[in-house]
Amino acid sequence: MLRTVGVLTAGALAGGALAGCSAKNQVPSIGYAVDAVPLSYNGGSTLGANGGAAAVFSRVLTGFFYTGPDGQQVADTDYGTAKQVPGDVQTIQYRLSPEGAYSDGVPTSCDDLVLEWAARSGRFTKPGPGGGQVPMFDAASTAGYRDIEKVECQSGSKDATVVFRPGRHFLPWQTLFSAASLLPAHIIAQATGVPNIVSAVQSADPVVMGKLAQFWNTGWNLTPGKVDTKLFPSSGPYRIDSYSDSDGLVLVKNDKWWGLAPRTPRIVVWPKNTDMKKKMSDKAIGVVDIGAGSVKDLDLSGFSVNQVPGRGAEQLTLSTSGVFASADTRRAFGLCVPRKALFDKLGHPGFDQKSGLGSGPLNSRITQADSLYYGPSSGAGNKYAGGDTAGAQQALSSAGVSNPTVRVGYRAPDDRRAQTVAMIADACRAAGITVVDAGSPTFVPTQLGAGVDAALGGTAGAPGPAGSLSGIAAAAALYTGQGLNFGHYGNGRYDAIVDQLAADDNSTNVLNLRAEAENLLWNEMPTIPLFNTPRTIAFGNGMQSGIVNPTEAGAGWNMDRWVLRR
Repeated sequence: MLRTVGVLTAGALAGGALAGCSAKNQVPSIGYAVDAVPLSYNGGSTLGANGGAAAVFSRVLTGFFYTGPDGQQVADTDYGTAKQVPGDVQTIQYRLSPEGAYSDGVPTSCDDLVLEWAARSGRFTKPGPGGGQVPMFDAASTAGYRDIEKVECQSGSKDATVVFRPGRHFLPWQTLFSAASLLPAHIIAQATGVPNIVSAVQSADPVVMGKLAQFWNTGWNLTPGKVDTKLFPSSGPYRIDSYSDSDGLVLVKNDKWWGLAPRTPRIVVWPKNTDMKKKMSDKAIGVVDIGAGSVKDLDLSGFSVNQVPGRGAEQLTLSTSGVFASADTRRAFGLCVPRKALFDKLGHPGFDQKSGLGSGPLNSRITQADSLYYGPSSGAGNKYAGGDTAGAQQALSSAGVSNPTVRVGYRAPDDRRAQTVAMIADACRAAGITVVDAGSPTFVPTQLGAGVDAALGGTAGAPGPAGSLSGIAAAAALYTGQGLNFGHYGNGRYDAIVDQLAADDNSTNVLNLRAEAENLLWNEMPTIPLFNTPRTIAFGNGMQSGIVNPTEAGAGWNMDRWVLRR
């Protein structure tokens, strides 16, 4: 049975109150199993965003906002305050908490905002291997940041003023400078020998910026067994203590945190490559947040289980080179992929929604299924219910392609995604398309176009928690040149629509733009949306303040409030 977040919140709090009155003892360490694969501390990088940084590090690296249970941006006033200043040019005033300091004792400052803007503005480039310029920083998305003209900041100050370019406006500005993306500028300064990040960005010396970019891209990568915790200071209730394959990613109480102390001193994050069944039998897990059906025959007795549709889009991201260089071939594949049958069998386990999220095959890439704009803007997807063998053969003929082979990659093991690929293979065989399961425990969507032709995952190729109300990652995943655009799709009109949607709140314009975008995307088929990714979010009996959050932030969005009594 599907429980709404509101009902669950009340139930969790009521249950917590009862647990508090019982004679059970509080567990000092809670295991958190999530199907993200933490690859980088840097949630603003392509690697970090795809590795689920928001689901793992939102209470380690805090920011002005975080993603709440309904996918909305929620202000985190412990970190600081942000307010929009009236005027012709969009201006946001940020003030960091006077008490704010990293776990190594260095105060938080506006230098951190300047670093984030520099890395994600897209303005710092270098010569590319094939000629032309490419970004120095491997940013997941430049959305919003590319519209900022300057960040006014005196190095070391707690105040910053962000001024947007004249004529540019970014409506979802609360997605900027948020949890899991604001990084410690003092660490990059020490590592690169660049003493003043603010001055360096203002002077824009390409050699200096190249040094900063190199560390920003890779210096915060996470390799089990090789984590130097001095490079990973925390600005939240928890800090990284250790990371290994055997013991998981261990987060412990940050004694320098200036807000409410975490209620449980230790959280152990067990990522996707963990033997979950063994950890469950060892009673090492108190919270589960995974794709529904991804772990076959998982025993969740002793847990309060919630099967819910996520805000992420389960989808196939197609390469725009190789076998899928032609839009006709991509359309052929789209016609044979059995979207309706996939939804019926795999898309709504344990729930039956009449409308909104999880109520049918997903017909939009950039509009949430519970939005008023969804129905009127996504009709173009109706012709792609799947199983149109004749249409697929005709499209292949138009492309001059016969008997293509499509390799579908995903992060394995994942039983539901393995079943998805098998059903696609069966349906497309009749159209002359051979589909190969290329799932792998080391798969990352950057392999698209090389080792595989299609990537099966959530929004922006994420293996685990994904999606938000703003849909920033969903739009960026098809925007030319973005880090999350793993299929290297490019369409100038689509880019212009995304830019206009970020600035225009006129409902008629928004509807027309969203409809135009989906018509264009169903015609060019850079991705094939399947359904809202179903999530299994479960809390061990005796858990207090466990609240379902089927978004990019995952169940761990409020881990500092968790209490488990046994």
